[in-house]
Amino acid sequence: MTLRILPLLLALAALPATAAERVAYICDNGARLSISFSADADGRPQATLHFADADVVLPQIPSASGALYRADPIRLHTKGDEATFEDNSGNARRCTRADALPPAAAQPAAAGSFLDLTGSVAWPQDKPLPAGAVLIVRIQDTSRAGAPALTLAEQRIDPAGQTLPIPYAMTIDRDLAGKRARITASARVERAGKLLFISDTVNLAVVDGQPRHVDMVLKPVGGGRKR
Repeated sequence: MTLRILPLLLALAALPATAAERVAYICDNGARLSISFSADADGRPQATLHFADADVVLPQIPSASGALYRADPIRLHTKGDEATFEDNSGNARRCTRADALPPAAAQPAAAGSFLDLTGSVAWPQDKPLPAGAVLIVRIQDTSRAGAPALTLAEQRIDPAGQTLPIPYAMTIDRDLAGKRARITASARVERAGKLLFISDTVNLAVVDGQPRHVDMVLKPVGGGRKR
């Protein structure tokens, strides 16, 4: 998965699949991959990759051997108990069905490649939002001195009718973040490009290589008070 995988996943999400049992795979880098195999409304086979922040539906296409599923540039090839997953950077992960591995091998590795980052966002409830406001939560690498933060994932949430605090969940690839990455979570509320509320503290989302649940309380900025 690339650093900017969230927008790609959302763009690839296709028609809902028929209900199917999820199959767990263990990959060669210790990551777990959850896949369900089903058919679309016209009976065409498809595979669905299940991630924390989105599902990706890959239609089946002809293959010389095994089964090949693809929604460019993401590709999944299965044959027996084996599967090969390729992301949009050409990185390939070889995976095996968890139920086909010995019990010891099926245990997750000490550090998987994917990090599921969760938390919540709130703001003073005496400052209601105007219609059309949007909550934007970002996971960023802020380690590069003198350079803009690198956005690894972004989630846009319509706060209308939601109870505070509002939860969020995103997934990033640990491998592509880099050893010196400083992974932080931030949030803001905007309306028509105008900033209303913002997180004003540094919120580390990964500490010692492990994800950290981050709850944020936003502070009003110019225009944050509804008149």
